[in-house]
Amino acid sequence: MSNIITRPASLVKQGNLCLYATSLKVSDFLIPKFYSIERLDPENANEKGYQRLLNKGRAKKLADYIVAGQNTKDAFLPTSVFMATDKNIVFNQENNTIDININEVCPFNVVDGQHRVEGLKMAAEKDSRVLDFEVPVNIAINLSVIEQMCHFLIVNTTQRSVEEGIAQRIRARLTEAMNVDDTPNLPKWIFTSVQKGEDEKALLYIDYLNAENDSPWKDKIKMANDDSNDGTINQKSFVKAIKKYILVDDNPIIKLEGDKQHKIFLNYWKSISGIIGDDKPSVLYKYNGVELFCKFSVPFFNKMVNMPDYKVSTMQTLLQNVFDNVEGVAVGVGHTDFWTKGGTASGLNSGALSKINSEMVRALVAPSGTQLEKEL
Repeated sequence: MSNIITRPASLVKQGNLCLYATSLKVSDFLIPKFYSIERLDPENANEKGYQRLLNKGRAKKLADYIVAGQNTKDAFLPTSVFMATDKNIVFNQENNTIDININEVCPFNVVDGQHRVEGLKMAAEKDSRVLDFEVPVNIAINLSVIEQMCHFLIVNTTQRSVEEGIAQRIRARLTEAMNVDDTPNLPKWIFTSVQKGEDEKALLYIDYLNAENDSPWKDKIKMANDDSNDGTINQKSFVKAIKKYILVDDNPIIKLEGDKQHKIFLNYWKSISGIIGDDKPSVLYKYNGVELFCKFSVPFFNKMVNMPDYKVSTMQTLLQNVFDNVEGVAVGVGHTDFWTKGGTASGLNSGALSKINSEMVRALVAPSGTQLEKEL
């Protein structure tokens, strides 16, 4: 088999981006190491993939459609697959073709269209006629991996939706790469988020909580691209709460060194868990628990600034005093039964959570003699 694939192509220039609009046969995608897909691994926060996980059901649905259309020759797949390489491919202006040297250029990275590629491969396994089926392809050349990641984010936020957890991971990596790697121009709403770096900072909290062996959140956070049923809250929701309540000027812990921030936040949740407990099925580790205690952390940490330390025991003493002094809708918020699945906390809406938070804040700032007065 020849190591060179010659295809008719059109040269498309969009600013600094150079594309070849062409087509490939399904048989080309079956060539060993012809392409790769940088998938985001939910088990490893440090790896550099960015693609969503493959939905095999979606790929199979396409495969069945393609196979069914072979006899009638009406199978139709007009949407282009977007592929990229950090290498150069020379355009022959005399006959409008490109020569793809597999040994020098491949593997291509499939930036967009992995389900189409996988579905076509599955179809070819069922019907060999699919091997000659042509697929429209746009090939970007001289595009670094960080630029490919940017283009994936742009394509999947300006034209179709991508799971927000994956977008958070990509924005965090772009923040890390900013001022270090060359990146293409990003849409304003993406650039602003990347520049602020909130996703990166929030994910550091999430990864720390989810990884520490003594964390009450150990393996409870469902990471981006994790298609299992494990976890009680998804990364997307927890990141949103951290950005909303922790990474704000009013919260004093963000002024501390990064590692210290994470340890203090972990101690906060240890103190909550130590009082409320998690032996029973609990919604403490679902949206309502995260929303309430992330919101309450702002006044709580402002109170902690005047305490001798940030140890779990010190936080538990302060929290227990709050739980003992709350009134009205917040009564019982410091007890396990309040958070048991199907109990009071399960039916709370945002308005109710705000009222409970207000009552907790009142108890937090009340004079130390309040409990004694109530007992008398």
